[in-house]
Amino acid sequence: MAQRMLKFGNLGQRFPDKRDVDARRQDFQEIFGEYDPDRAAQQASRCSQCGIPFCQIHCPVSNNIPDWLKLTAEGRIEEAYEVSSATNNLPEICGRICPQDRLCEGNCVIEKGFDSVTIGSVEKYITDTAFEMGLVKPPMPKREREQSVGIIGGGPAGMAAAEQLRRKGYQVHVYDRYDRIGGLLIYGIPNFKLEKWVVERRVDLLEKGNVVFHRNFEVGRDTSLADLQKRHDAILIATGVYKARDISIPGAGLENIFQALDYLIASNRKGLGDTVPLFDDGTLNADGKRVVVIGGGDTAMDCVRTAVRQGATSVKCLYRRDRTNMPGSQREVRHAEEEGVEFIWLSAPEAFLGNGEASGVRAVRMHLGDADATGRQTPQPIPESHFTLEADLIVKALGFDPEEVPTLFGVPELEVSRWGTIKIDFRTMMTNLDGVFAAGDIVRGASLVVWGIRDGRDAAENIDAYLQAGTAGEGRPAQKLAMVS
Repeated sequence: MAQRMLKFGNLGQRFPDKRDVDARRQDFQEIFGEYDPDRAAQQASRCSQCGIPFCQIHCPVSNNIPDWLKLTAEGRIEEAYEVSSATNNLPEICGRICPQDRLCEGNCVIEKGFDSVTIGSVEKYITDTAFEMGLVKPPMPKREREQSVGIIGGGPAGMAAAEQLRRKGYQVHVYDRYDRIGGLLIYGIPNFKLEKWVVERRVDLLEKGNVVFHRNFEVGRDTSLADLQKRHDAILIATGVYKARDISIPGAGLENIFQALDYLIASNRKGLGDTVPLFDDGTLNADGKRVVVIGGGDTAMDCVRTAVRQGATSVKCLYRRDRTNMPGSQREVRHAEEEGVEFIWLSAPEAFLGNGEASGVRAVRMHLGDADATGRQTPQPIPESHFTLEADLIVKALGFDPEEVPTLFGVPELEVSRWGTIKIDFRTMMTNLDGVFAAGDIVRGASLVVWGIRDGRDAAENIDAYLQAGTAGEGRPAQKLAMVS
């Protein structure tokens, strides 16, 4: 039933029904249910249709949020999906995993006093419903082009660029080191936030649109970047960042201390039905263990909530700043607390304890001092405030840095920043190598999925401009693609 707008004054905020805590602790299914059409229309109708839509301004892909909320309120789902997908290649994924409380919903003009519109949940509803209605189609161009583009990396940036370039008619080949396409969407994000069939559904659409995926294909091992340059008219590097940050403290070499991504990949692979020896033998399995996770970002939240579902006897999160200064989503923190995770704020590890195997973490209390150059208060240790946390499994979730791409790809001339990210001309997104572009985390550093999508879309536009300007190098005809196995 069509709804009139501006109902925030007499209609309260209501998310899709959340599964009971006891039930969701037992499995990896998504914790929220689905809106029915009436509920989706009602919640969309709360939008104030403001003249300056701050939700759109604070969305990295500049989604036309008020427009598709109004269309949803009117029951016009096909049009709502057309508007939503015009700016976002993965709206059903962003609706599930974006930190809306820090982006669109956190900047909703009715948020203060009335609670924001449930933008993410409506976005998820629109696209899931569009799939059910058969409205989501593979990217089929109006005409084919002979020019080809090779994309290194099948994560959000690579997928977004592949779809945009395919719609323009280019022959698109995506090379990914893993056996499944999706990057961290598949291996880094747990099912309770993003079930893997959602990603696989998108990958299937791209394949039906004749995007060619080369799985288990690693540039630097299976071929060189120089060879790919010969095969394609343009290259996009969208590898993401996977090198885990670490801490150098006493006891760092003890067993039972792991990086977050190793832990999450093992769990996700097990959920996908793979044989995972380090999970099956209990090494990367929290079942029956006391778990301590170090870090305060979304990856740390993924780890603590995964440990709960694996049957940990206790799960603690150690973070050196307070709740307000935590980089992760506050909603994720609330979900974790509901599920029994204990947060130990303003505390930092000093040493890992144990004899051969880690048995605990010695930590120190912190206070927030003066702000640093970024504006954040610097954590300072409080003298004589040491304490110990017992642990059988310790997970370090401290963020990610880029791998040494020039060395990995065998191209020492590829320029990188002092942080190890690839340098680009931000007007064109091209590196210092002719016809080689870069996008996503490998350029901006570890960031949000939605920023990867934005960068992938922008890169596709710049690659198209480069190829159509006739500046592509000679000697790389489309026929050379036959060389790719």
